[in-house]
Amino acid sequence: MTKITKLSSKNKVIISKKDSKKDIKKNTSQKNIMIVDDEPDNVTTVKTILLKNGYKVLTAVNAEDCLNKIKAGDKPDLILMDIMMPGTPVREIIPKLPKSIKIAYLSVVRTSEAEKEDLLNVGNIVDFIQKPFDINELLKKVKKIVGS
Repeated sequence: MTKITKLSSKNKVIISKKDSKKDIKKNTSQKNIMIVDDEPDNVTTVKTILLKNGYKVLTAVNAEDCLNKIKAGDKPDLILMDIMMPGTPVREIIPKLPKSIKIAYLSVVRTSEAEKEDLLNVGNIVDFIQKPFDINELLKKVKKIVGS
């Protein structure tokens, strides 16, 4: 199983090499996925995974940057958004995003069921993905959400 692990002391992302390439199937849907994360290593890792699987990838460094890029014309089918970032709180930005965009939270901290339920009422949140995550599981969730 391939795991992405964030080392908090150095803010590095590590991918273990246990998976074979055939475990991750190519996706040719060309769906647009926006990654919103303030940690460049996380963005680079997830972007690489998605690009190698046929997705178009957009990026933003925080929730406000995400909103500004969407207002400027970016049209993601799905936003993978870190729950904890500096700047305007995510829960204040979500209601301002178009309702047609699906959002999956990437969470470093364990999110309780009560917190998930609360966040589901904020906007278009469709899933929660716990960090560190398995690459195949991430791809499976992305495929399920964007319908490709």
